Amino acid sequence: MNVALHGLEEAAGVRYQTTGVRAGKTEPDCPVLVRYADDLVVCCHTQWQAQQVKAQLAEWLAPRGLAFNEDKTKIVHLTEGFDYLGVNVCRYRNGKLLIKPSPAAVKRVRKRLAVEVRARRGSNAAAVIARLNPIIRGWAAYYRGVVSSKVFNSLDSYVWRLVYKWAKHTHPNKPKTWIVRRYFGRFNKFRSDRWVFGDRAGTDEHGVPHLVKFSWTDIVRHQMVKGAASPDDPDRADYWTTRRRRVKPPLDGYNLRLLTRQEGRCPLCGDHLLTADQPPQSPHEWERWWLSVTRRAIAVEYLVHQDGHSTPDGTRTRLIHASCRSGLPTRSREKPARQPATP
Repeated sequence: MNVALHGLEEAAGVRYQTTGVRAGKTEPDCPVLVRYADDLVVCCHTQWQAQQVKAQLAEWLAPRGLAFNEDKTKIVHLTEGFDYLGVNVCRYRNGKLLIKPSPAAVKRVRKRLAVEVRARRGSNAAAVIARLNPIIRGWAAYYRGVVSSKVFNSLDSYVWRLVYKWAKHTHPNKPKTWIVRRYFGRFNKFRSDRWVFGDRAGTDEHGVPHLVKFSWTDIVRHQMVKGAASPDDPDRADYWTTRRRRVKPPLDGYNLRLLTRQEGRCPLCGDHLLTADQPPQSPHEWERWWLSVTRRAIAVEYLVHQDGHSTPDGTRTRLIHASCRSGLPTRSREKPARQPATP
């Protein structure tokens, strides 16, 4: 579709400034076209301009054997708002233009969370955590670039009710205080939230496995693309590589600081810890990204915390590949044993 629809912007009358401090910005009174595959939105200044642009695009598509789907194509005022790629764009009464997760997208994720929790009745808490965490992380990672704070908080409350109901169903003869003590606590040591759902039975050296929250994902505003830069343009390869490196992965603040301090590289092998040549483009792709990370963890490929005792870093914690960590005992055995000290 990117090849077939190349030139759509020019057909809509979009023009960019090429010189001056506003280079890369659209010309005054020009429409703005945003396209992803075969879905597009054209932002116009007047209704007449919108009708004119639609006619121009229909004329441009006809020789290519394409046409608008009239059932899905409409012209609306910005105060009415519209949904696009899972987000809702609307200008409110106070004059602010806000881009939020669309009500339909929120409804879908609520339904999916409820179905997944209901399907795990009879399972243990570890199964619930393992299934919900990728969904929560993936959805939050996709919507972290828009106005999502209130939606994240409401979804956290919804998930809490789901898992609390699951716990009551799992232990019908136990009082509420017992259920709270068993499944809820301050399991994330970097947060003071004592209502985190966790699996005390799975406690290990890394702590209590727990359910992450939507609100733990920081909001990171989307950076506008310069001019007509396209990921498919080989002349813009350096621009997109630099842009992707600047995008911070959706990790918590602690791991992100460690990753930044290490310049994104494993101190043992020197390779990149996380690579994202093409960032995920949907909640499901982000979910698969998190699942692939989990699979790499099982296959000894994921990041782990290493206590830096007897290392050049002193006692600082650092991020390394688990595959590198698995080789540490071998390398330590290869070193000659220390001779006992002379009395």
